[in-house]
Amino acid sequence: MKANAETPDSSSAADIFKWIVVFALLAAAVVGNHIYGEMSVVIRAASVVALIAIALGVAATTTKGKTAIVFARESRMEIRKVVWPTRQETMQTTLIVLAVSIVTALALWGIDGIMVRLVSLATGV
Repeated sequence: MKANAETPDSSSAADIFKWIVVFALLAAAVVGNHIYGEMSVVIRAASVVALIAIALGVAATTTKGKTAIVFARESRMEIRKVVWPTRQETMQTTLIVLAVSIVTALALWGIDGIMVRLVSLATGV
């Protein structure tokens, strides 16, 4: 747990204002794309991408945004530590899963057939 707990002072008010700006920018991207539907697709796409980039930049300056960036960096470092399986290990595991799935499907098909015959025998249908 962090030693410096959040204090509900001007930083939270600033964060609230920043989140309002973020949502306003995203809303402007959606509404602007709809209103200017007759404009060139390239211009509209560039405008939407620019507004989303600005919104992400503003969101990154908030407390939650900074926490998300730290989490993403730490996750990236952990992904680098993963020992990925070789192609041969991947193929073997895939074939095992496929074989077990087929055996299970056949077993369930057989059980279903037996159950249908038992029910039809019991009900006379």
